[in-house]
Parts: sequence; C-alpha cells; structure tokens
Amino acid sequence: MSDIIHLLPDSVANQIAAGEVIQRPGSALKELIENSMDAGADDIQIILKEAGRALIRVVDNGSGMSEADARMAFERHATSKIATAQDLFALRSFGFRGEALASIAAIAQVEVLSKMSGNDIGTKILIEGSKFIEQSPASCPEGTSIAVKNLFFNVPARRNFLKSNNVELRHCIEEFQRVALTNPTVAFTLYHNDKPVIQLKKGNLKQRIVNLFGGNFDEKIVPVNAETTRIKISGFIGKPQYAKRTKGEQFFFVNGRFIRHPYLNHAVQNAFEDLIPEGSFPSYFIYFEVDPADIDVNIHPTKTEINFLDARLIYSFLRSAVKQAFGKFSITPTLDFNAEQSFTVSPLRPGDSVIPPTVKIDPSYSPFNTSAPDKDQKNKTTGWEQLFSPDRFPGVQQELDVQIPLTDNKEEPIAVSGEENGCATFIQIYNRYIVTPVKSGMMMIDQRKAHQRILYESLMEIFSGSKPGSQQLLFPETLHLSAADTALVTELQNDLQLLGFDMVNAGNNCFMVNGAPADLPQEMVIQTLEKTLEEFKNESGKTTTQRQIKLARAMAKSMAIRDKKKLAPEEMQTLANSLFACSAPENDLDGGKTLQIITVQQLAEMFK
Repeated sequence: MSDIIHLLPDSVANQIAAGEVIQRPGSALKELIENSMDAGADDIQIILKEAGRALIRVVDNGSGMSEADARMAFERHATSKIATAQDLFALRSFGFRGEALASIAAIAQVEVLSKMSGNDIGTKILIEGSKFIEQSPASCPEGTSIAVKNLFFNVPARRNFLKSNNVELRHCIEEFQRVALTNPTVAFTLYHNDKPVIQLKKGNLKQRIVNLFGGNFDEKIVPVNAETTRIKISGFIGKPQYAKRTKGEQFFFVNGRFIRHPYLNHAVQNAFEDLIPEGSFPSYFIYFEVDPADIDVNIHPTKTEINFLDARLIYSFLRSAVKQAFGKFSITPTLDFNAEQSFTVSPLRPGDSVIPPTVKIDPSYSPFNTSAPDKDQKNKTTGWEQLFSPDRFPGVQQELDVQIPLTDNKEEPIAVSGEENGCATFIQIYNRYIVTPVKSGMMMIDQRKAHQRILYESLMEIFSGSKPGSQQLLFPETLHLSAADTALVTELQNDLQLLGFDMVNAGNNCFMVNGAPADLPQEMVIQTLEKTLEEFKNESGKTTTQRQIKLARAMAKSMAIRDKKKLAPEEMQTLANSLFACSAPENDLDGGKTLQIITVQQLAEMFK
C-alpha cells in the first residue's frame, strides 16, 4: 500500500488558516488596522467599497517596510513582533502570530505600497491567492498602503455566506470602533463607497467615546479609576438610568487589546445589581493594565480571548472599582424625598398674631376604663357588602362573555360580548395585570404583552399594504447615533418610512426626523426610535420579510405600555377588545402567553 499522508501546499494551508482568522471583511479590516498601529502610525485612513467585499484599503503614516520585509510579511508565521516562545508572555503589540497577512493574501487580491522614512523610493507588491504576481520599485509616500480586493474571490462558498452590505458594513464599523477606542491619540478616517462615514481627530478617551457613539453620550458616563501594585483599571461606566435592554456599548481592553470576557462582564453586572432593571445591561469602557506575564493571549487566532493568572482577583477588584465610581459620583440610590415638600418653618413677622394650638380633652377618659368605647367611635364593619353592590356602578356590565378555545384543533374565534350598556368589570392588579370575569371563570391579561401583540399585528398590516397614518412634526427632531447605528438606520430607512417615519440623513451620524406615525406623541419620537434600534440589533435578517417581522417586533416592544402603568376602565376595555381582534390573541411575541383563564372549578379547588 502506497503512502497516503502528504504535506498540503502553502496556498491550501493558508486558506485553512484564513477560515479561522478571516471570517468576513471586518476581520480583515481589523488585522490591517492593528498592523498600522504596530507600525507606529498616528493617522490612518480606511477606504471600503461594497462593505469591504470589493475593496478594503488601509493607508497609514507608520514606519513603512523595506523591500525584503514587504515580501516576507506575507509568508506564514513571518513576524517582527516575537523571536522566542518567552516573548509570548511579554507582548505589547497587537499582532504576533504572523498569520493575518498570509491568510488575507490566500483569499484575495492584494496590492502593497510601502516606503520607509528616509528612502527615496518605495516598494510595490501584487499577490493573488497566495501567488506573488509582481514586486517592483514604486513612488509612494512614507508609510504603508495595503489594498485587499475581491475578498474570497477563490472561495465562493465563503463569499456566499456573507450577509448584506449593510450588515457587513456594521461589522466593519464595530471592528474599527474597537481599535479606535484603544488609540484616542490617533486620527482615523473611514470612507465607504467614496463617502466619509467616520472622522476622528486626535483627543482624549472621553472625546473619542462621544465622537463614536453620539454627542448625548457625554452626560451618560462617569469615569472609573483604581490601581494596585498588580493592576490598573481606568475608563468610563454608564449611569444606571441609561442601561439598555440589549448589550450595546460594552468594551473591555487589556493592555490596549479588545477582549471578550463573560466572567468580568458578570463582575460589572453584579456591581449594578439593584441599580438597573432585571434584563437591562449597562454601558462600559474599561481598560486594564497588567503585567503581560500575568495573561495569556495565545488562545484563539482572533486574539479576543485571554486567560488571567488570577481571574478572581481581577473580578473582585473590578467590581469594587465600579462601586467606588458610583459612590464618588453620587449615582447610588438615595432616599426619595419629595422635592416639593418644605420642612422649613417661616419666621414670625412683626404684627402676626399667634394662635395657640387647641387640644380636645375628654375629661371622662380613664386609661383603666375597660368599658366599650362610645358607639360612634366603633369601627363600622357592617354593611360592607353595599360598597360593592351592582347598584353603585350603573352602566357597568357585570360579566364579560369570552369564549376561549380549549384545544388547538378548534377554530372557534375568541368573541367579546356583553357591552351593550358600557364597560365590563375590569380590575387592575399591581398596575400590570387586568382581571375580568368570563363565562368559564376569571381571565387575567398581561397588559404589556397584550399591547405588544396588538401593536405587532397593526404594524404587520402596514407592511402588507395598509397605509399608515403619518404626521409632519411641528419642529423636526434630531436623532443622534453611533456610527454602527447610523448604518443600521440606513438599512431600515425604507421600512421605517413605510411605518410613518420621515427621516433624512443629516450627516455626522445624525438623522432629522420630520414626520412620525400619527398616534405617536412628538415627545416620544426619539425615545421610540432609540428603543426600536436596541431591540432590533443583532436580529437583522437577509430577506425583506424577516427584516420587517423583526422590525415590527422591535417597534411593538418599544412602543408598548410599560409595567406599572395605571389604566382607566375604558382603557382596559379597549385593550381587551383590541387583543381579541388579533389573529393570535393568546400568544405574546416571545412564545409565552398574553392571558390566562382560571376556571370556576379551579377557583373552587383553591378554597377546599
């Protein structure tokens, strides 16, 4: 039998490595920007076309490469960052594996222009699918320009798995933001399809955060700083009142490298315990400085996962630092005194008369008297049933007639009747649940889930062709966004317009909102859009139907009445009627129930 084991060609090995290192255009962009940072650049330009599918070009003013280094940089495991295994535990650079450029060159057409400081002439290199096509002298500015064209041109299966351009652009922006946040003293410019998307000047960290995530972020964050002999923590945390329902601006950086670490995320979440609602997530931008010997970054090719030598110590110190920031900036809960109440006593003015207090005294009272109190002072407990007599509530229907199908195979519609003379009897419990009698017993409705179902079906009718009611705002509202959210709104703009939102991109990550749905108060327009974006994030589908379903779900959740909302009887009646007019009134948007029926038999069993 002949030998069957053989070495793979470098081109095949590079494609295999590329599968781990380069998953999408954003992955390639991250590697190129980090190389520019390692080269000492302080001004970097990124040019994207078709969300990086057609072109990713990174131009920097770093140290540049010699002719030999420019060629060697695209060989596997070729790097200037380390020389021995011990160097892995003293890393201060972004890259060190020597795989990124080789992986990119294996699945794209690459053009490199580079010149070192002081040289008269630079170097040009062309590579296609790991094959060197050309290397020649070239005239170019100091620094390096790397253009990655037609990503995955020779791996069509991988190219087919890419999402829409809007989704891929958001991923590129997210990778860009992570590098930009670690280097506030570096200027960045990002172009997409020849239009500027993000322009960042050199500045401090807070300025960088505000420039990336919107001008209103300035008031949403407070600094956090703590230091010991083994670790230093710095950065910013979001105020509890600005916590979101989805994980948004949450960033950890260790020695300048972005990482994901669920254990440390739990430490921050734990520090916010009792300060934010359950299911909400705070924003944070937290930077760790530790001895490189105390961490291991050589775990995954993407280098976003690391191990700490003493993770428990980091956890405790981080939690303490966040809580310390709360106390320092007075954002912990305080006693809720009514500001309108005054506890001061006005001084007596000249001429004011003094009225002595009067005290009623019962001269016949004796503390040793055991006789029954006066008849008029008794606690009157008789006749209480008259308080709830039907005669005290004229026009109120005493029973709501609702037919609920007991099994899924029955197609009987849910009917609401018995409204001839006014509202049915509705009781609100904890300002969250609505209770009303039905023929079979008692029905309980979750008012928020019910309202979500009603809004969702109404929005889906609009997508199906029903014309929405829209109104022009008296004064246009400004929606401030992060760069990633700007890309998301651009993706959803046509669908939002169908729902009644008239929006225009005003530049600088801002949209002018000129119109909104007719039943949406103007003061709620921006808040509704912001909450809708938060609900929609990370749920974007490729097809129009999927995207519209998820947008309708997100907007219904953002517009629905909140828990603890007190409703008038007429509002409860309207909510119930609208719910039973839905196609699936029993089901909420997350697979649960909007209502529950407790039968008369079940009630009777409770009292046995």
